[in-house]
Amino acid sequence: MSLAIDNRQNIIAIDEQLISILERAVEESLIYEGWDPDYEVSLSLVDNKEIQDLNKNYRGKDYATDVLSFPLVEDEEIDIEEKLLGDIVISVEKAQEQAQEYGHSFSREMSFLVVHSMFHLMGYDHEDEEAEAEMRGREEAVLEIIGQVR
Repeated sequence: MSLAIDNRQNIIAIDEQLISILERAVEESLIYEGWDPDYEVSLSLVDNKEIQDLNKNYRGKDYATDVLSFPLVEDEEIDIEEKLLGDIVISVEKAQEQAQEYGHSFSREMSFLVVHSMFHLMGYDHEDEEAEAEMRGREEAVLEIIGQVR
């Protein structure tokens, strides 16, 4: 597994411990689903303005969101030479706001957002209550594996 991190914000410091946790979140998400852990994922850490611009351009929604997922693989069975799973973009500002709002750590919130996005990259969605409950159960299982529970 390879996680390429592009920290494009300077509002919140990102330390090596958090990077290790996020790398493990990516790897354990893949393993939990039985996917090859050799996929590459890019993670861009941005501010609220940049994620709002992306949200407007790609989803037609003009507000800052917490995370955006851009899958590059539609089917895990596809035989591709380079296993690029997709791109994750997280607003660290929004993650910090949500961590404070929900009363847990910044690393737990960042882990949740990475795991949530990984399940989107692997084809899960939460368009209805049943799909949301299934996805949430998988997310919570991975978060427990990596020790990032509420």
